[in-house]
Amino acid sequence: MTRIAVAKGDGIGPEIMEAVLQIFTAAAVPLQYDFVEMGKWVFDKGYSNGMTPEAQETIESLGILFKGPMETPKGKGVKSVNVTARKTWNTYANKRVFQTLHGVDTVFSKAGIPVDISIVRENIEDTYGGIEHMLTHDVALSRRFITRPGSMQVIKYAFEMAKKKGAKRITCGHKANIMKITDGLFLEVFYEVAKEYPELKADDVIVDDLCMKLVSRPDLFDVVVLTNLQGDIVSDLCAGLVGGLGFAPSANIGDHICIFEAVHGTAPDIAGKNIANPTALLLSGFGMLYHLGYMELAGMMENALLYTLESGVHTGDFGDKKNPSLSTTQFAEAIISNFGKLPAHHPKPSLQNKYITPTIFRLEENAMMKSMQMLDEQIIGVDMFIESNEQPLAVAEKCLAHTAGVFKLVTISNRGTQVWPKGSVFTNLVNQYGCRFESNNDMPVTQKDILGLYERLMKDFKICSTELLNSWDGKKAYSLAQGQ
Repeated sequence: MTRIAVAKGDGIGPEIMEAVLQIFTAAAVPLQYDFVEMGKWVFDKGYSNGMTPEAQETIESLGILFKGPMETPKGKGVKSVNVTARKTWNTYANKRVFQTLHGVDTVFSKAGIPVDISIVRENIEDTYGGIEHMLTHDVALSRRFITRPGSMQVIKYAFEMAKKKGAKRITCGHKANIMKITDGLFLEVFYEVAKEYPELKADDVIVDDLCMKLVSRPDLFDVVVLTNLQGDIVSDLCAGLVGGLGFAPSANIGDHICIFEAVHGTAPDIAGKNIANPTALLLSGFGMLYHLGYMELAGMMENALLYTLESGVHTGDFGDKKNPSLSTTQFAEAIISNFGKLPAHHPKPSLQNKYITPTIFRLEENAMMKSMQMLDEQIIGVDMFIESNEQPLAVAEKCLAHTAGVFKLVTISNRGTQVWPKGSVFTNLVNQYGCRFESNNDMPVTQKDILGLYERLMKDFKICSTELLNSWDGKKAYSLAQGQ
């Protein structure tokens, strides 16, 4: 008997969770459920992270969370409980499997084009840190973090998963042609890891081209790994290929804690009516059972679901409208009645159980992830982001007055486009400039030198933000302005 934490969720969450657990009970799945308090109603009770301390303690002690959809209150300044849970417990890999389900009609199923795509999305970093500031009253900044250790975690998982799946191809979706430093780092790590898996064809596709190819020839792709925001968008696109979010399971994998959930909304308009489709949560539950090693039970129930769908049984959100739709409870009962039956298309094989008892970790401190230090680390300049309504030449003249000695003014940009020393009068400006100062004679500078420059510039400008210009092993670790 394995104990897991269960959070029913908001809206339709409790009723679809009840349907899934009804199916598990009928199959005699050896799980014990510890129900925990999470979701909008917990926010409303005053818990700003959307979970009670008791819920957090239970989940951290058990290592497995099975959860329904959850709503984040709007306009109250609180962060999504879904994102908070993933980030707090470092579930760094979001795995979502999208497969053709016979009985769920799509453009591709009607055309006879099979879909079987696994998306692995980095789950912790990127813009999902939610680190944002107003630099001026007109200019907002979001910081995007991509780290080498974080990228290594998720990409290593993606290759291991692809190997176990028997995949032949793994693709990195990215935007490294524009975000050369951040996406460039993710892509660099991808090819570093790829060297360890010569049996897999590893390639990369720019994310906009990837989206176009996915909606025209999804059968060409097998496993795709992406950064957080791009992975979020692409995974929802793939859900559309197989019938929508109601058929899209999700697993959030970490070293110590894993979360299995439905990622669709809470559908408050139909909550309590017993008409919601539990398929996505059920598929997520099967993923949890496979993860825990209950292979035979998971395969038997998944075959029953596939047989049920093939038979034309459906809830009100999909299927042939000539056949009456079933309630959530009736849909679960139909699946239970089909235990032991095999679908005509792609039945799941009967796999031997590989029971895994979740390890209880009592961590004393946070893990610090570090990669190898570079040999030669230098600061060779600084970007000063300043507020001004003046024209670029006037800004440059003031900056040049403060560069004597250590620094030289290299470029001034506005919204990332160079406006000095070269530029165009057709470039529209906002009231925030990026002024790049590099050291004279390419000699390294100190943070004290930068503080001195900061103090001098303060006489003429409000300085909104600064970024060091680093160099490691002689390689510049910063991007150029557009047009520089």
